[in-house]
Amino acid sequence: MQPFPAIGNTIRPLQHRDLEIIQRFASPNDLEQIAVSDLSGCRSRQKISLHQLASWLPAPVQTLLKPYVRAYVSECNGIIQGFISVSPFNNNSSTWQIDRVVVLPEAQSGSHNVGTQMIRYCLESCLEARTWVLQVDINQKDTIALYRQNGFQPLAQFTDWEISSERLLELAQHSPDLPNLMPVSNADASLLYQLDTAAMPPQIRQVYDLNADDFRAKTIDKLLNHGSLLINHLQDVSGYVYEPQRKAAIGYFYLLLQRPTVNQSDEKLVHHCQLTVHPAYTWLYPELTSQIAQIVTKQSPESASLQLSSADYQPEREDYLEGIQAQRQGHSLLMARSVWHKIRETKHALDGLQLSRMLSGLQPTQKPIPGRIENLTQHHQHTDEPL
Repeated sequence: MQPFPAIGNTIRPLQHRDLEIIQRFASPNDLEQIAVSDLSGCRSRQKISLHQLASWLPAPVQTLLKPYVRAYVSECNGIIQGFISVSPFNNNSSTWQIDRVVVLPEAQSGSHNVGTQMIRYCLESCLEARTWVLQVDINQKDTIALYRQNGFQPLAQFTDWEISSERLLELAQHSPDLPNLMPVSNADASLLYQLDTAAMPPQIRQVYDLNADDFRAKTIDKLLNHGSLLINHLQDVSGYVYEPQRKAAIGYFYLLLQRPTVNQSDEKLVHHCQLTVHPAYTWLYPELTSQIAQIVTKQSPESASLQLSSADYQPEREDYLEGIQAQRQGHSLLMARSVWHKIRETKHALDGLQLSRMLSGLQPTQKPIPGRIENLTQHHQHTDEPL
């Protein structure tokens, strides 16, 4: 006989039997889960993050990648109330991000309580995390209120742009002046890290806590990246502009192309682009955009659009996108909070012996002889003379 489920709300790791229930209410499009901007809009990683690739793999393979992605469900009396997915944002796991928080319709009356319990459980269980970040649509007021209730504060606002196929064809007619356009490799990790550092404000840079290792692709990352691109009918192209005088990278792009399939031969293709430009070289925007437009039109000359994002601290990019008549598709908010894990206070074993009382007989009984510093202090002390 099977035991009765425990009464009360419990949070446990996601199991394979829970996927069918969750997918009824939370079945995100795989392509939209590819956050090319990776929260920042300027993060110059040459690969899709490993935790996002893990979410596309079968459940047995996901169990091998548990250090990269963690998923939990909230269960009350044997009924699943909600689902949360979190993952590390950088390689040293000092910053984590909340990927998704889903509260099922059965628990909508107490959605904030269920969401708060799952968020706080992740904040307490991920001991290596010092900072948490997330990105939420600016129109989701209830979700933003849930995050603010749990200590998340807004850092920046991002705008999603779409360049139509007609505009891409016009931009492709221009010959870009990029004599030092280089392919991206692991040897360029330090250059991309310096570019990424210069392209964002110090506050955002401190929250992300990236280093040069975050821009290097490991062997397992390359294999998973290649396999995931094949499964999802995608192709990636990346490059950066090298400045020989400064010996630095001044521009970078990562392009994710959607390849047409048999079932989607008549549908509109949507490509994604991540673009990073040094603030001192804003003249690169039209040159890099023309280079990207040529790649996109060569891959799919008709019925294809390009999506990219910009942050509120990138006014030159927004002015350029408005100048080429790019359309605003949405706005999102970057939020973050810090976590200080409480360390258990332990008393030393010798503190209970009260050695100060036991060794009181060894204390000096006479007053110590004053030193030279004390004598000088008394000698120069000011005294009032009688008139």
